Amino acid sequence: METREVAIVGAGSAGLATAVLLRRVGVEAVLLEAGPEPGAAWRDRYDRLHLHTPRLLSGLPGLRIPRRYGRWVSRDDLLAYLHEYADGLEVRTSTRVERIERDGDAWRLDTEHGPLPARAAIVATGYNGAPFVPGWPGREGFTGELIHSSGYRNPTRFLGRDVLVVGAGNSGAEIATDLAEGGAARSRLSVRTPPQIVRRATAGVSAQLIGMAIRHLPPDWVDPVSKSLRKLSIPDLAGQGLPRPEQGVRSAFLATGTTPILDVGIVRAVRRGLVEIVAAVSGFDGGEVLLADGSRIDPDAVVAATGFRAGLESLVGHLGVLGPRGLPTHTDGELALPGLWFVGFVPTLGGQLREGSIAAAKVAAGVAASL
Repeated sequence: METREVAIVGAGSAGLATAVLLRRVGVEAVLLEAGPEPGAAWRDRYDRLHLHTPRLLSGLPGLRIPRRYGRWVSRDDLLAYLHEYADGLEVRTSTRVERIERDGDAWRLDTEHGPLPARAAIVATGYNGAPFVPGWPGREGFTGELIHSSGYRNPTRFLGRDVLVVGAGNSGAEIATDLAEGGAARSRLSVRTPPQIVRRATAGVSAQLIGMAIRHLPPDWVDPVSKSLRKLSIPDLAGQGLPRPEQGVRSAFLATGTTPILDVGIVRAVRRGLVEIVAAVSGFDGGEVLLADGSRIDPDAVVAATGFRAGLESLVGHLGVLGPRGLPTHTDGELALPGLWFVGFVPTLGGQLREGSIAAAKVAAGVAASL
């Protein structure tokens, strides 16, 4: 079997950008995508999803996102753009890579369709590869409906139902708002730690630009600035159960790696009582959900917007390249092992598409120099 120069695991934005940048320097890569299309992970997100980063700062190297898609690009328009971007690249869809093994001086990528040897392997599956639901006590015996947010598309199936959304990240906030606006009888959002909330744009300036600018401020300035911006742009929601966090954006990001909620409706929904804030979930008891403040509620359905894990253990866990949280110890331009690279695994305040493209350039340069 012919050994390929470069094999890229994952045909999302980071993988596609890396392939295009490698092609510019004369290196052809094959992309192995588990899903049925380039950018398949986006197809599985909820219907109302739009990028939180503006179009002009979200394009991949060499191709701008079309103006007709508007400033905030929808999920389906982004997928159309990724399809256009992938045109001409060798993308093998419905090809899941199950394990990567050393094969002499090269690597062997074991897929469901057989092995593929390559001189260099790049893992670009991202840190949202595997849905995560906490092992709450009594979860298995819950008599209502329990789904992960990755299984939520729109409020249609929840019309007239009492729904609890667990997790105050961007997905949880948007899904709770979507349910409230889309006909659910009741929409509640379970919050463990008061989240950072910022406007998607303030006075026309996107939160992404602010996040990029933060990098150039002295570290001890960032939290005071972000706290002041919140006071100016976000009303006090303490009376509705969402007090302002004591930490600023920088401290919270460094502590948790999570980005702030970008407000695309949650502030208005909470202020008007359309979305009710409740305490963190501590367990389940039959049809009831137990909350950390000692109260019990009995929703018809629970949507666990509790995040993802990278899910790399079966793929590369045996190679000693993962840290305690299951993320690569070397990524985005740092060589993990000779001929093995990772790209797109670092959370950022500067926009994942933009930062993933910057990381792709570093990886492409390193791979090309090593061949």
